[in-house]
Amino acid sequence: MQAIVQDRYGSGEALELREIDRPAIGEHQVLVRVCAAGVNPADWAVMSGLPYIARPVYGLRRPKTGVRGTDVAGEIVEVGSGVTRFQPGDEVFGASTGSYAEYAAASEDALALKPATLTFEQAATVPMAGLVALQAIRDRGGLRAGQRVLINGASGGIGTFAVQIAKAYGAEVTAVTSTRNADLMRSLGADHVIDYTSEDFTRSGTRYDVILDNVSNHSLSRLRGVLTATGVLIPNGGNFGNRWFASAGRLLRGAVLFRIGGQKLGNFLVSTNHADLVVLKDLIEAGKVIPVVDRTYPLSRTAEAVDRIGGGHARGKVVITV
Repeated sequence: MQAIVQDRYGSGEALELREIDRPAIGEHQVLVRVCAAGVNPADWAVMSGLPYIARPVYGLRRPKTGVRGTDVAGEIVEVGSGVTRFQPGDEVFGASTGSYAEYAAASEDALALKPATLTFEQAATVPMAGLVALQAIRDRGGLRAGQRVLINGASGGIGTFAVQIAKAYGAEVTAVTSTRNADLMRSLGADHVIDYTSEDFTRSGTRYDVILDNVSNHSLSRLRGVLTATGVLIPNGGNFGNRWFASAGRLLRGAVLFRIGGQKLGNFLVSTNHADLVVLKDLIEAGKVIPVVDRTYPLSRTAEAVDRIGGGHARGKVVITV
């Protein structure tokens, strides 16, 4: 099969299209014929080997896993002996190992049936970004209907899902974005749109029950200042300008800053699981969430796709078609 393989850390030039063997699957895994793969900032980070503190996990001198890509949408062609949830021919979406390829192995617990209303390209945008947005808003934010939610960095992959999920859960949503994306935010259901090029939301005087910060362009103390007395700040922006520690130092400072008072810092690690993928599927099929696709690239141009995500200016999600 054809796959995008990486033998060294670096820019998109480190990604090469090669012919390799199909992956073997375990007892509780399935083999997916990949139709489309979503691109995430995490893919760019692993490609680049950043932050350096994560190298023991990625691989000290070269990536432990040669094929990049996690988000996947496609058709199951083979199932392990212990798989009970799926069968060959099922169209699925979720997380896999090495989705920048014609075939990828995946745990049955990390997949769900593809939303009937979506193309494979649209479905491939959902898993990572959709799960982060859902678990941040619903679980870490503890969102209740009628609360005020602010999404900072609302036009990216996670932000576009977060705006819609917060609305679906009954929130009054404020989206912070650039001038060119204001109309997009309104079309996704944002009640208020703040253009960060002309207005600083930390000086507006409005307070929010939940803030999802996807860009880390304000200090934690400034963000805390626009939370309600019991508000929750969920920091989600990776700072890869700090090549050694990324946002680790910011999170440690936040843990100290939020020790006093009723406000909370909602740190979390995303959990890829079948149940939450089904929640996203149901929201999509109900018309409450619509994926936003920035651009699509063929497998042969994966390097361009990952570099575009690394530039930080994608509007919605970038997709690779296989």
